[in-house]
Amino acid sequence: MPYASPMDLPAQDPDTGLVRVVIDTPKGSRNKYKFDPELGVFKLSRILPAGLSFPFDFGAIPSTRAEDGDALDVLVLNDTPLFVGCLVQVHLIGVIRARQKEGRKMIRNDRLVGTIETTVNKPAITRLAQVEEQQLRDIEHFFASYNQAQGREFKISGRGGPRDAERMFRDSMREFEKQAKNGVGGSRRRE
Repeated sequence: MPYASPMDLPAQDPDTGLVRVVIDTPKGSRNKYKFDPELGVFKLSRILPAGLSFPFDFGAIPSTRAEDGDALDVLVLNDTPLFVGCLVQVHLIGVIRARQKEGRKMIRNDRLVGTIETTVNKPAITRLAQVEEQQLRDIEHFFASYNQAQGREFKISGRGGPRDAERMFRDSMREFEKQAKNGVGGSRRRE
């Protein structure tokens, strides 16, 4: 069955149970893209300052809703960049917890972390604790710098493992369903 938007896809693959992620910004890119549901295409959202680029592929889990009103964000650890709009299945390995200032209010804006899994490619990393500490600090620094460049306050508040990531994923699916029943949501993804 075709979907009106990639963000309308079910959050999980029905056969494998793996989490679906739609990539909106490839690893190494200074260009941040986002899906425009009215136009049905990915469009350029912003260009990051010189010297700042995404350390890994970045995307969102369709049919989820996080506290910030967007689909859940996922940083996908991968050696080579994917392309904008690419659908991948991931194993959630953890979460980088963060708070972001929206207006006068601090809200959660966590970043889930996942590794790609296919029928022939099993992930070598299955827990955030397996990622080198310096690499995790670099990722956290990227997100703080990325938000600072946009004039937003962003604070890392901790990390969690696969169970924490899975719980956040399940909660965000429930929130999406709740909003959908109330006529709120759909395929919109704000920036």
